[in-house]
Order: sequence, then C-alpha cells, then structure tokens
Amino acid sequence: MQAAFSDLTRVVEIKFDGRRRIKLAAAAEIDKRRLTMASAAKPALEVPAALPKTANPAPLGLAGFGVTTIVLCSINAGFLPPEATAAVVPLAFAFGGLAQFLTGLLEFKNGNTFGTVAFTAYGAFWLWYSMLVWTIGAGWIKPPAVSGVATVLLMWGVFTLYMWIATFKSNKGVFTTFLLLWVTFFLLAGGDFGWTSGKKLGGLVGLATGITALYVSFAEVMNATFGREVLPLGQPLVR
Repeated sequence: MQAAFSDLTRVVEIKFDGRRRIKLAAAAEIDKRRLTMASAAKPALEVPAALPKTANPAPLGLAGFGVTTIVLCSINAGFLPPEATAAVVPLAFAFGGLAQFLTGLLEFKNGNTFGTVAFTAYGAFWLWYSMLVWTIGAGWIKPPAVSGVATVLLMWGVFTLYMWIATFKSNKGVFTTFLLLWVTFFLLAGGDFGWTSGKKLGGLVGLATGITALYVSFAEVMNATFGREVLPLGQPLVR
C-alpha cells in the first residue's frame, strides 16, 4: 500500500515537473521571438554608427600666425614704411589673434596639449600687440618705455625657446618655425635694448619664420585634402 502510494506520488511529481519544463520552454521561446522582433525593428542598434571625423585646426592657426608675422616683419626689415603699421593692427587682432586663439581652443578639444598652449599663447600675443598699438594711437595710454617692450619680447623669446624644445617630437616644419621664432624674439628684444642692427635682423628672420609657418599650414591642408603626403614636413628628430 505504502509502495503504491510512493509510486503514485512520483508519477504526479514527474507530470508536474514535465508541465513546468514545458511552460519554461514556452516562455523562453516567447522571449526569443520578442528579442528577434526588436532587433528587426531597430537594426541600427546592432551596428554602431561611425564617429564623425574631426578636422585639424592647426593650419588655420599657422596661417594666421604666418601672414601677420610676414606683414609686421616686412616693416621691421625696412621693406614697408612704418605707416603700414595701421594695416597690421586689425590684421593682428582678427587673424593673428582671434583666429589663433580659436585654434587653440579647438586643439584643446582634440586633446593636443602643445597645440593648445602654442596657439592660445601666440593668439594672445597678437591681441596684446594690436591692443597696445591701438590704445596708444587713440591716446588712451602713454607709450611704454622702450626697455619695457624689450623685456616683453625677451620673455616671449624665453617662452618660445622652451616650446621649441618640445618640437623635437614634432615634424621638422614645426621644429624650424619655432627655431626661427625664438631667434626673432631675441633679435627684436636686442634692438629695443639698444642694439642697432637687432630690429632689422629680427625683421629678416621673422620673415623666414612667417614663410615657414605658411609652408607648414599649406602642407597640412594639402596632405589632409589629398589623403596622402603631397608636401613633406620631415620626420621628428626624436621619436
């Protein structure tokens, strides 16, 4: 009697377990069909969209720096009269200053520490220069002592010198630009400190600096546009 009861209980348990497995299998099949329908309805979720390509802002900043440097150094070198300074001031404010400063902000977004420091700093330099000449011309402030301007140029030479050291990891175009630039600042500072030939020599080296910067800008635009190296920039000295 007891054995028969045990057998009956086992049969009931087997039937119950079988029904439970059937229900679980049916539920799993329903979930599978729902996932399939959701995937079919949203196929974009299976293949993530490619991130948009970020443009290189450096050629803009290099162009602003190069053009403004060439025009101003043409005055320092004696190729243009001092009266041409009136044309340099708005150019320095807009292209040398604001365009470079904007480039520095874009380099910050790209995670480029060197580009951020360089472009925002030299953009600020041209803003300083344009505001200085403008406010003096407008009679808002008195002309500063020549030794004060010389000291400012000297410190810009120091700043450019240590930035030049960092360019050992960059291409030779950027390396050469910064090499010529710190020499330019030191020569111009020497001219304001009293060295007679300093201003003209600074203007000549500054012309070479601006031309080199324009070449680097041109090369980066061409190489990016054609998707290959059209104009060489040279390998870094330190890799």
